[in-house]
Parts: sequence; C-alpha cells; structure tokens
Amino acid sequence: MVPATKVLLLVGGLGTRLRSVLPSTPKALAQVGGAPFVELLISQLRDQGFTELIMCTGYLADQIERKFGDGTELGVSIEYSRESQPLGTGGAVKLAEKLLQDNLDFVVMNGDSFSEVDLAGLVRLHRARQCIATIAVVAVEDASRYGTVVADSSSRILEFFEKTGDHSPGVINAGVYVFSSSVFHHIPAGKVSLETDVFPKLLEHGVYAANQTGMFIDVGTPADYLRAEQLMVERCGKRD
Repeated sequence: MVPATKVLLLVGGLGTRLRSVLPSTPKALAQVGGAPFVELLISQLRDQGFTELIMCTGYLADQIERKFGDGTELGVSIEYSRESQPLGTGGAVKLAEKLLQDNLDFVVMNGDSFSEVDLAGLVRLHRARQCIATIAVVAVEDASRYGTVVADSSSRILEFFEKTGDHSPGVINAGVYVFSSSVFHHIPAGKVSLETDVFPKLLEHGVYAANQTGMFIDVGTPADYLRAEQLMVERCGKRD
C-alpha cells in the first residue's frame, strides 16, 4: 500500500463542447450513472486509499465547492485551489504548488475522464524509476480526439503528438499522472498547458508511460457524455 500522497483533480475547465447539454453546469458535475462524474473519480481514489484531495477549480467553482465541501461525506479530505482566470492544465497545477509543499510526489487526474488504473501501482512504478513524470496511457481504436505518445522498449516516452484528427488506432494520454515535486521548476506561472507546453520539455528529464488495459471513458463531448452514461450504467448500475 503506497498512498500517503495528495491527488490534484483538474475540474476548472470551461466545458465549451458540452454547453449544448450542460449549459449552466461544470463538466465535473455532469450526471453519469446517477452521480456527478467527478464523484466516481473520488470513489475510485478513496477505494484505493487516496484520501487527501485538492480540487483545482475555476469555471463555476462555487457549484463544485458547495457540492463537495471538505469531502467528509465522501470519506475524503478536500482542499481547493481556485483560479481567478483560466490558467490551463499546467497553470492549475502550478497554482496548487502551495498546497503541496511537503510532498515529494503527487498524482494529477483530469476531471473529465475515467480510467481503470491501479493508482498505488502507478505511484510505486514512478518512485522505482525515480523519474520526473509517469503518465498512464491506454490504447484506443480511434485516437483522433486525443494526444498520442511514442515510447521505447523501456516505456520511456520519446515523443508526444497532439490531436491530428486521424481516426487510426493509437496509444493516448489517459489523463492520470504522477509527478515528482521537481516538476514545479519546469512549469511557469500563468496560462500553461501540461500537454503542449510542459510535457515536451520534460522528456530529457525522464517521462515514462504506464500502460493500462481497463475501461477508459470521458465526458468531453455530448456524444462521449452519452457514451459514458451508458458505460457506467452497464458497469456499475444506475444510482438513485
């Protein structure tokens, strides 16, 4: 059992592609299987022993903070790092640095995707490699909407490719990361993207892929939101 490290949940996105189905609700609170999507992530974390969470909020932050409070009702502890303006995924992580002063490493999860990951195993792997970042990756049949990665035989990532619109199969970034605290030296303040601005610059410091084979879903578009609802009901049953 590894836990004893904090988890950042990135839930501050504008969710522009979901406005047609969620005009006044943040993506994190999208109902999937009868529960807010991010609550499924919280349950996954809690069940694996990760109970110290930081929610990086921004758009409609009040709704999220009112819904989850300090996390007591869900059996976790939640702190908040709220953006006053959109900072991107990297900027949100940088803003939360003050809440991670005593952590040698930490986990980051996108708040709009779910991947069946052995998180403790991911942290163990990260620590064993003594690298700056470990990224959960998953093979998909259609990689057109995702950034893809290329790794060598030791799973060290050699290159990142941004979304190309190519509907071919590929290995994609699953939106779950473990970072060593030294990563903050490579994330400038302000609006920054982990995917386009930070990860490529980290390659020389050692970024590794960890292949996952379980379910992967997201709620990034109306079509995927409906698919996520169907999958979660099939997998977990409808909640009241």
